Amino acid sequence: MSQTSQTTSDVENGEIEYPILPVLADRWSPRAYLPVDIDQSKLNSAFEAARWSPSWANNQPWAYVVGRRGSGTFDTIVDTLVDFNQGWASKASALILTIALTHDGDGQPRPTALYDLGQSVAHFTVQAHAEGLSVRQMGGFHADRARASFGLDDHEQPVSVIAVGTVDPEGPRASKPRTRKPQRSFLRG
Repeated sequence: MSQTSQTTSDVENGEIEYPILPVLADRWSPRAYLPVDIDQSKLNSAFEAARWSPSWANNQPWAYVVGRRGSGTFDTIVDTLVDFNQGWASKASALILTIALTHDGDGQPRPTALYDLGQSVAHFTVQAHAEGLSVRQMGGFHADRARASFGLDDHEQPVSVIAVGTVDPEGPRASKPRTRKPQRSFLRG
């Protein structure tokens, strides 16, 4: 029996057009975290979901740099963020740099590397939410700084940074209402 959200009342400031899983309907991207440690097993489960996401020819063309709060890696990732994101993300329990491996070991391009990384991150995000963790993905970082800081080569493309942790219940719920385009606006054919 599959669990789906049958009403729109489960989603604050949003309208669900058709039933979806509660883990998807209830997910949101906070900008306020409690500066606390998170259970390593929950983080491991989120990365296990990322590991099992589909990819073209099963290439799994992704890598993650994981910085847990209080580590040098965490501080280095914070330093790659734009100023606005540094202000709130520095309180997260972990920061994760996502990397698309755009070429294989023989130097051949992997044309779907960005798509495959996106699927891996999506699986991570859904599993993390199911584990009770909050996740926000950020494009506001300096990719060149991340590349230099972590010694990435030309075939390792930094794509985003993920903040993960425990949402601060005293922080703002969200910076703006959750909205989505209606399905009719993006379905063609």
